[in-house]
Amino acid sequence: MDPLRRSPSPCLSLRPSSPSTPPCEMLGPVGIEAVLDQLKIKAMKMGFEFNIMVVGQSGLGKSTMVNTLFKSKVWKSDPPGLGVPTPQTLQLHSLTHVIEEKGVKLKLTVTDTPGFGDQINNDNCLRPLDIEFLQRLCRTVNVVPVIARADSLTMEEREAFRRRIQQNLRTHCIDVYPQMCFDEDINDKILNSKLRDRIPFAVVGADQEHVVNGRCVLGRKTKWGIIEVENMAHCEFPLLRDLLIRSHLQDLKDITHNVHYENYRIIRLNESHLLPRGPGWVNLAPASPGQLTTPRTFKVCRGAHDDSDDEF
Repeated sequence: MDPLRRSPSPCLSLRPSSPSTPPCEMLGPVGIEAVLDQLKIKAMKMGFEFNIMVVGQSGLGKSTMVNTLFKSKVWKSDPPGLGVPTPQTLQLHSLTHVIEEKGVKLKLTVTDTPGFGDQINNDNCLRPLDIEFLQRLCRTVNVVPVIARADSLTMEEREAFRRRIQQNLRTHCIDVYPQMCFDEDINDKILNSKLRDRIPFAVVGADQEHVVNGRCVLGRKTKWGIIEVENMAHCEFPLLRDLLIRSHLQDLKDITHNVHYENYRIIRLNESHLLPRGPGWVNLAPASPGQLTTPRTFKVCRGAHDDSDDEF
């Protein structure tokens, strides 16, 4: 039975697996290893694309977090003046930059959600708006939750808040990245299990450098001292950066392209009435009414995708 017919969960869509056919004995080298060089040359020429959407209330430091993540002035926020309320809007704001490091180019698109939930009291837990939003979004994109401004919490408060959020995610069946069902081998399982236990990451953003013990560090200066962004004793920002860039970026893109986008495409094909109904008509991935909710208002809210021109 097609796994897509059982549930709308993205974990039930199969990604291309490695060949299971036993290797054939070769009589000599033919140059297969040169494929890696070809891929590297092509990647260096074309670069990579990465789309990220940041969601949260105003004043949580979303712009600073993105700038810290890529160590660039990717996003400049213009805070409203004193007494001027933050404009409430349903429009998404996107900016695209090209970042280059050691000859590797990354086309980065950042999408902001201004005014999201600013008028709702969260009471130190997931709000109904957050739950509804995440339930819709996790079927279409890779979701990585974080605890913003973690330096405002004690270590005990941080851990209690984390466990509360994790319980909310389990209770409401919100499947965040990295999904357990996509662990391909024991190494993936070990690494991703450690990451899942720390999600949501407790992060602190800062785009200013300070001198600490004779070395320049990214951090935020307070009257108690310097909060170092890349110091695991202060926050978990290094875990977030490693997940999004250093260890899982290509996996994020692959899951978005092979799983989330394909699931979404099937849903939209079923919703459309362009397919002729007749003896040869096939119903793709049927779902019970109300089981699937498609976020039609989000056009660029993908965590990672190879083709940034595609719209939902």
